[in-house]
Amino acid sequence: VQLVESGGGLVQAGGSLRLSCAASERTFSRYAMGWFRQAPGKEREFVAAIYWSDSTLYADSVKGRFTISRDYAKNTVYLQMNSLKAEDTAVYLCARARGVMPLIGPNEYNYWGQGTQVTVSS
Repeated sequence: VQLVESGGGLVQAGGSLRLSCAASERTFSRYAMGWFRQAPGKEREFVAAIYWSDSTLYADSVKGRFTISRDYAKNTVYLQMNSLKAEDTAVYLCARARGVMPLIGPNEYNYWGQGTQVTVSS
């Protein structure tokens, strides 16, 4: 399984970005898909996940601002990020879980994309 992220960039605080994660095969119905982020010098952090019939799970830090969704026909997962803050600056990575449940630990995901940089200027 290959995962390819896109959509990152530089945005001012309060702005929006939409990240995409294209998968190389149809995999969404059997596995949870997640977004993580990693800032320099920090550990990889859970952001959001989507699973089952589009149930979602979010980190408290992004709840109400970020929305995860998926398009089965395009094998693509999205992360809509609104009201961005400087502390959202990080490399954002898409990942496929080992199973159907959206666990928040990075070790529970076994396929990763290369990441896309998001920089929010204050």
